[in-house]
Amino acid sequence: MDAAWQSAAAARIGARPGTVHWVELGGGSFGGRWRLESGGERYFVKAQAPSRLDVLEAEAEGLRELSRAGTLRVPAPVLCAAAGECAFLVLEWLDFGAGGRDAALGAGLAQLHRISADRYGWRRDNTIGATPQDNAWSDDWATFFRDRRIAPQLALAARNSRGKWLQQNGDRLLAAIPLLLAGHAPAASLLHGDLWFGNAARLASGAPVIYDPAVYFGDREADLAMTELFGGFASDFYAAYREVSPIDAGYPVRRTLYNLYHVLNHFNLFGGGYGDQARTMIAQLLAELR
Repeated sequence: MDAAWQSAAAARIGARPGTVHWVELGGGSFGGRWRLESGGERYFVKAQAPSRLDVLEAEAEGLRELSRAGTLRVPAPVLCAAAGECAFLVLEWLDFGAGGRDAALGAGLAQLHRISADRYGWRRDNTIGATPQDNAWSDDWATFFRDRRIAPQLALAARNSRGKWLQQNGDRLLAAIPLLLAGHAPAASLLHGDLWFGNAARLASGAPVIYDPAVYFGDREADLAMTELFGGFASDFYAAYREVSPIDAGYPVRRTLYNLYHVLNHFNLFGGGYGDQARTMIAQLLAELR
């Protein structure tokens, strides 16, 4: 990555020449991460290939959507632009303390999920990891989750010649989704969309923070399910969430379905044992219909 983008980013935030200091924080999945210091102010900066400008813009818009809800702290976007050989996203710098995946986050997430829309989806597409995420609006949740979430992941696995078993059973699963979600008509809640252990923290004040979203409006249980996929959230997180918003009957089956989306995505991105995990989950879901 050339230095032109750093000069452009510093200039765009109004940094005075001679006051700018860059600290490299290591590479992310698609580029570099930096701390920009200038005049006593600090910023978190993601720098990626120019082709990913739209991805960074969608992330910034998702953070603004979450911020408008006013229920949980997120890092505020400062600017998103491209210069030289980079696209970059500048966010406010937040100092994180230990924890942040406990009762305060659980209660705040339940409040976030009370922000709703009249349809499922979002006003723009974004990504889940490196994978495009289709957020075209739908009036029906089962249709949305089948056509915008599971079907694209199965199609991607087929294009990559990954998981013959998945390809053979994909049509059965897609046909089963309306049956698995029959009678379940959730509100279209504002979701973080990628809420695993690594995307939540807390400030020194104790206030919970969420970041790196894949925002859309959908079933609140989809967010809750992902917190259970990779572990790391405390038991009082779930108790606090349920105190504000009790969970409907049938959640365990829906949890498997919703988390299948993320497991399939990991399989498409990384291969390995995620394929076996997806196969087990699909078998469990199909067995619910026997």
